Amino acid sequence: MNRLKGKTAVVTGATSGIGLRSAELFAEQGVNLILTGRREERLKEIKLDFESRFDISVQTAAFDIRNRKACESFVEGISVPVDILLNNAGLAKGTDPVDQADFEDWETMIDTNVKGLLYMTRLLSPQMKERGAGHIINVGSTAGHEAYSGGVVYCGTKHAVKAITEATKKDLHGTNVRVSMVSPGLVETEFSEVRFDGDKQKADAVYEGIDPLTAQDIAEIILFVANRPPHVNIMDTVIYPVAQSSATMVHRDENE
Repeated sequence: MNRLKGKTAVVTGATSGIGLRSAELFAEQGVNLILTGRREERLKEIKLDFESRFDISVQTAAFDIRNRKACESFVEGISVPVDILLNNAGLAKGTDPVDQADFEDWETMIDTNVKGLLYMTRLLSPQMKERGAGHIINVGSTAGHEAYSGGVVYCGTKHAVKAITEATKKDLHGTNVRVSMVSPGLVETEFSEVRFDGDKQKADAVYEGIDPLTAQDIAEIILFVANRPPHVNIMDTVIYPVAQSSATMVHRDENE
């Protein structure tokens, strides 16, 4: 059953990976889209593609989610009620231990994964609360459930997303606004290339010998979460590829 047709969704980090695939699945269901990301030309291409294939409207806004003023300007420019906020924008930078890590990498992760998510939630939740309807879906990570060496700040930010999701649900208790999180394990997207500053060899090695999750896999779960009946709120889903059992337990097939 399609419960989403005609609704409007804001998707952050929509130019690639999980954000792009989620936006496309929403579009297939007749959801009007407001897409954000830093790559303006890519957003224009996505808008043309989606509007040519689906009977929906697509608005785009190119800005950095870390910039609070840009977030405020973006939300002020939205003229329709937002039914779904998919806080997807996020990234990891580096795998250095705490005593060697780069401060700028830390700031980038904290400003994107935590503060950017909070800005968008703070700015869009009031209209949802006022209407007594809406759905905030945060893209977390299994790193928000289990910390690992080399991920001190990335894991910290995703633990924060888990706490923010739970506290947001409690803050909006009694309003019928739903709050959810989706927590993927190893997903093969641009994620690892970003983490290793474009080093494709290092990025590819993360997925060697396994059949990792794809952006499509996670987008399908996000769609499922969003499409539940209004009285159903899925707080979190933890998703691993079969080859993964924890952050550090990954079975690799040497023949692949």
